[in-house]
Amino acid sequence: MKFALFQGCNIPARVSQYAHATEAVCNKLDIELIEPDQFNCCGYPARNIDQRAFVLSAAKNLAVAETADLDMMVMCKCCYGSLKKAEFMLGEDPDLKKDINTVLAKEKLHYEGRVRIKHLLTVLHRDVGADNLKSLISKSFNGLQIAVSYGCHALRPSKVTGFDDPVAPKIFDELVEITGAFSVEWTRKLDCCGAPLTGINDRLAMDMAAKKIASARDAGAHYLCTACPYTHIQFDWVQSQMAADSDDWEPLAPILYPQLLGLCMGIDETTLGLSNNRLELADISSFLMTE
Repeated sequence: MKFALFQGCNIPARVSQYAHATEAVCNKLDIELIEPDQFNCCGYPARNIDQRAFVLSAAKNLAVAETADLDMMVMCKCCYGSLKKAEFMLGEDPDLKKDINTVLAKEKLHYEGRVRIKHLLTVLHRDVGADNLKSLISKSFNGLQIAVSYGCHALRPSKVTGFDDPVAPKIFDELVEITGAFSVEWTRKLDCCGAPLTGINDRLAMDMAAKKIASARDAGAHYLCTACPYTHIQFDWVQSQMAADSDDWEPLAPILYPQLLGLCMGIDETTLGLSNNRLELADISSFLMTE
């Protein structure tokens, strides 16, 4: 398998361990990742300000992937939602597509609608499959309880994203349980993490994240599991603030899914970038058992 890897803006700048862990896991799976130089922002920051600018930014990435004749593997849920939204809008509006292609032509690009946009989790779940993943697992977790955070932009609107059932999703849970960990049910599992409000209303953003984290802790989770840089950063940032403000706050560390899976594949912690996570994953290896 070969994909055009779309990291987006946040991962290289702030969560590089997500990229390193993903690359390490994909190497184990013989998935070749190509990063075209022409990729740019997915358009998400302009989405509610200038729709044309948003679609143009997203469409350029789609056109670049088409030029490379590769489907896209996206790591960020916000980027995934934005690219899928632009794809949907271009498919529904021929005039918009013509307008966007007129601008793209200045860079010798053209969007036809041939590229498929997939999130890392859907590649692992649907393209690779559970049996193939299990065949590469050399260690399994025993007794580890994980709270998965799906993120908003991959699930909704489901007509556009096509990621999973927006009310009762299961892809992420099933991927976690392939590692031997138990995916707990928690009341705020599908709630927003508050990241979109950071910098706009920090108090509300922190409150949303804190309630979500508390819900996961109440469900018995040892760690949160993320597959989006915004959610991961939000959990890190909020809990760092809470710990600084209160001696009673006990952090519930987030771990990126390719880090969790990578540990079971025998990939070392340095390659997976575990030490780059802001909140320490102190005892996670103690849950691992050799197959």
